[in-house]
Amino acid sequence: MLNFELYFYLLKIKTLKLSNNLKIVNDPIYGFITIPSTLIFDLIEHPYFQRLRRISQMGMSYLVYPGAHHTRFHHALGAMFLMQKAVQVLRSKGVVISDQEKEALLIAILLHDIGHGPFSHAMEHSIVENISHEEISLLFMEELNTIFNGSLTLAITIFKNQYHRTFLHQLISSQLDMDRLDYLRRDSFYTGVSEGAISSERLITMLHVKDDLLVVEEKGIYSVEKFIIARRLMYWQVYLHKTGLVAEQLLMRLLKRAKVLTHHGEALESSKALSYFLQTSVSPKDFDASVLEKFSKLDDYDIVGAMKSWQYHTDFVLKTLSSMLLNRDLLKIDIQQKEIPKHKISEKIQSVMQQFNLNEDQASYFVFSDSISNQAYRMDKDTINLLTKSGEVVDVAKASDQLNIEALSKKVTKHYLCYPKAL
Repeated sequence: MLNFELYFYLLKIKTLKLSNNLKIVNDPIYGFITIPSTLIFDLIEHPYFQRLRRISQMGMSYLVYPGAHHTRFHHALGAMFLMQKAVQVLRSKGVVISDQEKEALLIAILLHDIGHGPFSHAMEHSIVENISHEEISLLFMEELNTIFNGSLTLAITIFKNQYHRTFLHQLISSQLDMDRLDYLRRDSFYTGVSEGAISSERLITMLHVKDDLLVVEEKGIYSVEKFIIARRLMYWQVYLHKTGLVAEQLLMRLLKRAKVLTHHGEALESSKALSYFLQTSVSPKDFDASVLEKFSKLDDYDIVGAMKSWQYHTDFVLKTLSSMLLNRDLLKIDIQQKEIPKHKISEKIQSVMQQFNLNEDQASYFVFSDSISNQAYRMDKDTINLLTKSGEVVDVAKASDQLNIEALSKKVTKHYLCYPKAL
């Protein structure tokens, strides 16, 4: 009897594993995305990854483009789908990629953004100190590797660019990787900005490997050109849009103010996870397993929930910044080519001090200056190389006959000044 029970138990386990392999996700851009293995399914099911459902892909951009509410979860699955296609294409062209390497690639691209905090980039410059989301992603991957008994070791090695086959890392992180191919198309779709609508399938179909480096077949040059132009336009029109820029800066300053008040003994209403990071200065050396666990509890809802409470706080800076973000009543922004004169910034700060009866430190939350830059293509690092019919590898910037890509490689910097609309 016991043998029969054991048999049916094992049969049940086997059935569950098979069902995991058959799991599909319906994506609005690519259609059905298949979860290729039980391990990847289990990684997706893990709370660390499920948290990405509550992290917006484009931060505060929804204040400009109302449809931009898609999440890091969407993006991670989309990038994994494109990686599946890329492996399929390369294998069809005779590039040897083992099943272990394939799974490692899929895991690495799936988890490449798992370290993002609430509203994506705002956390990197406010609550945690001197640690990027890439570093936190690696910490999450290493912790998951422990949980899954070393199953992520190869994925981490490739992610860190320590694997002997360079092109595998380039598929994850380069100027033409699966990350960029997905987010440009996805962000274009959800914002409605057609300039970012690239043909990711066409670009992937043109991929090849030469001397262990990722290359694009020569006939794909026009698709590459469109990709570079699309990236440039999306940055100026979407990612660096002045309204989204102001909102992100205000959010960073809001969290900074909350942290200052907390360190001065103020008890701010917030979630348990957010309270910890407001009270504690966290640097890279402090990011142990317990801190990582606390970080994994943070998402967009922590910040929004806190702002809804903070808008009624007695501190003028905290309540005003919260109200501005919640009600989209933002600062005015002036953008120009030349650096903002210091005397102009000082004049604005003095005006705010007088008008709202604030000291200089408080006024600096509402008047500030910085710069933004955009470089569509870099010729000094991880260049996009074309494979000619003769077998020669050429930088796309040198091979382009219709478009001066070298001109697009020039870094364009703009300066901005933010201040209250009442001034």
